[in-house]
Amino acid sequence: MKVLLIILGSLGLVFLIFQIYLYVSTAKVENRPYDVVKNKGELEIRFYPKVKMAQYTSQSGQYKTASSNGFRKLAGYIFGKNEKSESIAMTSPVQMDMDGKETTMSFMMPSVYDSTELPTPKDSSVKLVESNEEYVAAIGFSGFASDELIEKYTKELKDLLIENNLTATSNYRYLGYNPPYQLLGRKNEVVVQVTWEMQ
Repeated sequence: MKVLLIILGSLGLVFLIFQIYLYVSTAKVENRPYDVVKNKGELEIRFYPKVKMAQYTSQSGQYKTASSNGFRKLAGYIFGKNEKSESIAMTSPVQMDMDGKETTMSFMMPSVYDSTELPTPKDSSVKLVESNEEYVAAIGFSGFASDELIEKYTKELKDLLIENNLTATSNYRYLGYNPPYQLLGRKNEVVVQVTWEMQ
């Protein structure tokens, strides 16, 4: 019994160290840049400049069914499935634009590619695009994302837009900041493009 407790304790310690390592590593990943232009309680208004992105669109409008296939396609591209067999650093967050019929998942490309050309994907379903600069409204939530939680916080964001006399001008998008096996410090957001004039 004592040996079993020692083994379980050791495994627990290894697991905890691994989770702390993931938390620290995630904090070092390049994040999509933005400026906060207004804080309104839970609601944050941001300005996002243009960035380069790799995108994949699937014929599913749900987070659960679209996330794994989209991630696999885009991860394949950055892990070397491109014309240069070049590894591209992972960034954060992963963006999912879901309209109920299809989902477009996007990875921001590292800023080092601002002045250099991205390698062409070998998979023709992966597209390279440049986003438009935009103002967005955002709210956050912790834990593991699900279709139900995304729907819940999308509704909360819609209500906050009404309360603050803001108009949505795009689909609502989910942003995920953590790998699926990270348990500590999980961060998620729902965002939507809005019409905004500096106040």
